Amino acid sequence: MKEVIFKEHLAKDGRKIAEIVLNSEKHLNALTLGMVDAIYKKLFEWQHSDVVAIILDGAGDKAFCAGGDVVKVRKNISYKGPEEAETFFAHEFILDYKMHGYSKPIICWGSGIVMGGGMGLMNGCGARVVTETSRLAMPEVAIGYYPDVGGSHFLNKVPEPFGLFLGISGCHINGTDAIKLNLADHFLSSSKREDLLDRLCKGDFKNQNEMIVVNNILCSLARESNYDKKEQPGKIDPHRELIIKAMSKKNLSATFDRLLSENSKDGWIGRMQQSLSYGSPLAALVVEKQLEVAKKMSLWQIFKMEMILTGQFLRHREFPEGVRARLVDKDNKPDWTFKDFKEVPRNTVANFFEPPWDVNPLDGLLEKRPA
Repeated sequence: MKEVIFKEHLAKDGRKIAEIVLNSEKHLNALTLGMVDAIYKKLFEWQHSDVVAIILDGAGDKAFCAGGDVVKVRKNISYKGPEEAETFFAHEFILDYKMHGYSKPIICWGSGIVMGGGMGLMNGCGARVVTETSRLAMPEVAIGYYPDVGGSHFLNKVPEPFGLFLGISGCHINGTDAIKLNLADHFLSSSKREDLLDRLCKGDFKNQNEMIVVNNILCSLARESNYDKKEQPGKIDPHRELIIKAMSKKNLSATFDRLLSENSKDGWIGRMQQSLSYGSPLAALVVEKQLEVAKKMSLWQIFKMEMILTGQFLRHREFPEGVRARLVDKDNKPDWTFKDFKEVPRNTVANFFEPPWDVNPLDGLLEKRPA
């Protein structure tokens, strides 16, 4: 079975609409190195073809993409060392980076679970669609890691202080939240998926900007979806003031104390508090610094910084231990290096931003891969 399915559909005037379908439904379409490389190769081919727009989707109804295959990454660290494990991330980061500047519209159909690597793919697309089933998150702190795949970029595009909140808490949000937080562009009913392909194939791309044509079609479908905010209220809005006040505290320790002390019967608050209690204090402090330093960086500088952070996490015990507890043994009892924020030395966080090699793997890979 192919991990990624590629399709081409004949449109008007001999043009084509293409589809990329992540085809690992059993694993919630989690990304592997083979999938990443296949997508990169096909995007390069389509860039010089009659394809005018691309739909990026995931097989099944449960997920667009639940992230990368970090269990396999952990195995690579154990048996082959961090350098081998770095290969997946380096290729994934280059794909995401190139997608941000791709010359043709890529529409991400972000229905179902969109997490981690799925968020990276989605935010590299020119048009980001959510539906009533969308469930988005950057939950990396729970596995002793950080929001990578361009998270330093797109979480900083979220109105403050909610980008950092999402990064340190790993909280799930829905399509309504995603639109309001600048993490999605269009809210469509999940039933409109085939209509989207049909209208793209009938679209008049001749002598018109392709992105404008795509957005007009998406806006039309959004209107027809009769999206009613009352039917799916956001998860963030009811707790906006609580989050703002907590995030204004002088440090993350105080922020966590405020959020964890909230006495509420709201299920979302309870899940948020459980997530905060579970995650790695070290990883959360890295995320705080990550988003701060990324504010003044270009997109390429951001991905290079994230490669440095990844290189350091792959060499530290926190990430393998987090994956073990959550996804391998599934005992949900991670033995974090530091149990509390106050235990984390300042220089430990700073060390994560120092390159563990002389040459950043992204530099060499960018030169080898076709633009």
